[in-house]
Amino acid sequence: MRALLVLALVATVLSVPTAAQAAEATWAAPLSTRGRYIVDADGNRFKLKSANWHGASGTYNGSGDADTDANHHAGENSGRVPMGLDRAPLATIVANFQAIGINSVRLPFSSAMVTDSQPVGDRYLAANPQLKGKTPLAVYDAVVAALTGAGLAVVLNNHTNTTRWCCGVDGNERWNTSQSAQQWEDTWLTMVRRYRDNPRVVGADLYNEVRRTVLDDPNWGWGNDHDWFAASQRLGDRILREANPNLLIIVEGINWTGIPIDGFAHERPTLKPVRTLSHTLVKSGKLVYAAHFYDYTGANHSGATGTGETTDPRYRDLSRDELFRVLQRDAMYVATESGQHFTAPVWISEFGVDRNAAAGSSQRNWFVNFTDFLVQTDADFAYWPAVGFSESGNNWGLLFWDRAGTLTGFDDWRAPIWNRLTGSGRTGKIDPVTPWSMLSPDNGDFIASLWMRGEPDWDSGARKATCPDGQRLAGLAHTGNRALCTGSDWTSYQVVRNEQYVTTDWAGGYTKLQCPAGSLLVGYAVRGAAMSSVLCGASPTAAASTGRTLWFDRGDNRPEGNPGGEFATGNYKGQCATDEYAAGVAYTGRVFSSRTPDALFCRKSG
Repeated sequence: MRALLVLALVATVLSVPTAAQAAEATWAAPLSTRGRYIVDADGNRFKLKSANWHGASGTYNGSGDADTDANHHAGENSGRVPMGLDRAPLATIVANFQAIGINSVRLPFSSAMVTDSQPVGDRYLAANPQLKGKTPLAVYDAVVAALTGAGLAVVLNNHTNTTRWCCGVDGNERWNTSQSAQQWEDTWLTMVRRYRDNPRVVGADLYNEVRRTVLDDPNWGWGNDHDWFAASQRLGDRILREANPNLLIIVEGINWTGIPIDGFAHERPTLKPVRTLSHTLVKSGKLVYAAHFYDYTGANHSGATGTGETTDPRYRDLSRDELFRVLQRDAMYVATESGQHFTAPVWISEFGVDRNAAAGSSQRNWFVNFTDFLVQTDADFAYWPAVGFSESGNNWGLLFWDRAGTLTGFDDWRAPIWNRLTGSGRTGKIDPVTPWSMLSPDNGDFIASLWMRGEPDWDSGARKATCPDGQRLAGLAHTGNRALCTGSDWTSYQVVRNEQYVTTDWAGGYTKLQCPAGSLLVGYAVRGAAMSSVLCGASPTAAASTGRTLWFDRGDNRPEGNPGGEFATGNYKGQCATDEYAAGVAYTGRVFSSRTPDALFCRKSG
């Protein structure tokens, strides 16, 4: 009865319609993406209106007795489980999540939690005696079941490696600090398989706030063991292939690089690198990008006060127009620029503000401006944090419980702003969009076809790239080996290494690799920079038509408007028209040439 009364109180404060809550619970799993939108199985928009329920990833600051509350962030000791289970029944917490208008929860965990065999202390589960004696993972199981049983979507988030508070120089900076990359991947496969049969577990947020260690920066595409692009691409593919093909794969941008001292290079790259190097997973329609923004951090400000503080502006120091420009440049362009190889939903998976921020303060102004930006751009979002303790010095939560289990209703100055945010956004059917994908065999094979991943090596010793299943090659770079794919189904495949299928000399004096009749280009292989072979897929799109030669050895040659976007920055590119398909590649090994692609053979689609 008490749980129902509390729920009614919060729902009244926030004016959340019961009918809207019921509608949210009717969404059909699994989720996927269409351009910038996440949609459910019926093609209806499913905007992630989320909150972060933290605690399982740890609140311990790293020194002193872990059972002493003072040794935890803001004195809030979660006990290695989601916050508040010592103060309120699980069902009550979940009901209040629904009452404040969210439809999903980002649920952090640590890698260490997955193998932690020490039972949770009874005092951390005082309001949930049915969970006493369980390990942190078993409690996490119960939380997932309660959330999804109420119709909420759950996104699993690997927040830390060790079970402690994030995010400084703490052994949790990268996916492979405090553990190997293999251990990180294996932990993820364990977690995904654990919830594979629960369709409301919808996403895998691969790692939180990837950032610099004392000595080394993460990077995006360098091909070494600090390469976040490569690591997230590899794990995303493994999850979809080996564990659960239905999950959304969520990749956060890089949170920090460089030394935060005036005069040294330093920045918060966020999603800027995506513009020139985007992910292409083995299953299309499953990629979501994520970014975090807080008022006290900045595009070049670490968020520190004192040590690590620079003279760069924090986000709260920016004017409204400046803030909008930076947010768009560093993150939201990925969603708002349609028809690009990088176009995908952007989930602002952490933001928040102190409820005690004074009227007229820069923090309040920032929150108003920031949420206005989320509304205007229709961004998916997740507030940090969902739950706080009434007596602590952390006043950022949405819902607060005291030691007696009394809930503080979310009725402060943030409530009308929050209501506007949760009530905003496009709804209803989202039409399918033309897919565009980048192939980037920069440092090794880039086989985006799930089918071809299971086939024998079709050009041993060469670096191979293939379009995702259901896509064909649309364009190639003259140098750099990158390519662009777009939609077309294909059934069987054939490897072409010579001119056996050339029917007309469409590139005189050049070697031509041409697909047989009824086939189109879906992949290619290179040795160094030089063409080695092409992969052709049989397709009804590949009509038996005459073709044209499209040269790109001396400059770009792409359709007007550059559909699909800049897929090989700084290099010449060739791309067939949107009503054509690529049926062949020409190259030469003459003096001063390197057997790189010089021309495409483009034919009209059937």
